[in-house]
Order: sequence, then C-alpha cells, then structure tokens
Amino acid sequence: MDEVKNLCAPIPAALHARVRAEQERAGLTLGAYMTELLTKFFEGGEHTMEPMRTMAFQIPEDLFQRLKQYLSAESARTGKKLSQKDFVLGLLQRALDEAEAAKTVDNRD
Repeated sequence: MDEVKNLCAPIPAALHARVRAEQERAGLTLGAYMTELLTKFFEGGEHTMEPMRTMAFQIPEDLFQRLKQYLSAESARTGKKLSQKDFVLGLLQRALDEAEAAKTVDNRD
C-alpha cells in the first residue's frame, strides 16, 4: 500500500456540506472519497484554473438514448468511462479546431 499523508485545508462551510453529502451518498469514507475525487481531477486533465461557463440544452429522447448507448459501448470498448461532458467537449473542440483550420487556409488564398 502507498504511504498515506494527511491533507488538511479550511474550505467554505457550504462546500464542506456538499462534499460530505456526496461522500455519504457514495458510501465511502472521507479519505477514500477525497482520494477518488482528487485522482479523477488530476487524471481527467481538468486541473486548470481557467474560468468555466455552463452550457445547457435539451435534446430529443431518442437522441439521448442513442447517446447513452454510444457512451456505454465506448466506455466498455476503451475500459475508461466516457462522460457526456467529455463527449460533448470533444465534439466542440474538434468542430472549432476544424473551423479555425479552414479559416486559416482560406486566409492564405
């Protein structure tokens, strides 16, 4: 087993309450929950402090079910959970990269 170290830091009471509620819902000890949370944070590549914005929209039920099936199949194929967020972010990033690349090519002509 890896050596363990204590991590202690004051956080806002409202955030503390949210963390504890999620930890209890997960059925994990606080140490196990924080280890999982921090591991996902760093391994997920989301450890930047850049400002974030929320994007929300509705989609038809049949499209949603197709998306869930795809995410499940892709997660099984790769052995790594693919979330809706990661999937949509990937689509947006690819589309914007392609549009910017096409614009660069157009500007050279």
